[in-house]
Amino acid sequence: MSILSKPDPPDRVIAGLGNPGEEYARTRHNAGFNVVDELAQEAGSPFWKNECGALTTRVRLAGEDVLLVKPQSFMNTSGGPLSKLLKHYGVGPEQLIVIHDELDISPGTIRVKRGGGHAGHNGLKSIEEKLGTRDWLRIRIGIGRPPGRMPTADYVLKRPRGEEEDLFAEAVHLGAEAAPFLMEEGLTATQNRFN
Repeated sequence: MSILSKPDPPDRVIAGLGNPGEEYARTRHNAGFNVVDELAQEAGSPFWKNECGALTTRVRLAGEDVLLVKPQSFMNTSGGPLSKLLKHYGVGPEQLIVIHDELDISPGTIRVKRGGGHAGHNGLKSIEEKLGTRDWLRIRIGIGRPPGRMPTADYVLKRPRGEEEDLFAEAVHLGAEAAPFLMEEGLTATQNRFN
């Protein structure tokens, strides 16, 4: 095997969106990171490695070989590392599931879909630009809208407190349940169960 040959491609790539660094941990905008961390923990994978500007770990999930990914370039440029990883492994967007926070969904709930617009979410916008398509699966973690006149950026970069913290944890857990279900049962069955 030559040094330049591609690594074995995974059956699926699941990318959680967020921002790297302790100051962003457990904020609403890091819902995707939290779901991917939960999936890694459930699969018993303690080891993350840095490749193509992302943290990755390989796990078995729903009987498939899955690459879990946390881009480390900050949310607004998530598409760069993700695009490089897909090329590196020879994987297409049809094998990609992206998990992200969603303002237009109530806290404590999730929605699953394929494609669609980015609704001002810069992480999704970056991925769409770099991959040249919107045609990938998404698990959207509901965080709700900011109260009153609080700027959206302040809201998404804050940690939920009290009852909101419980709802956030609930949605993250639902996201971690939905990912293997989506792989095994397909989009329609997953939407019927979780949406």
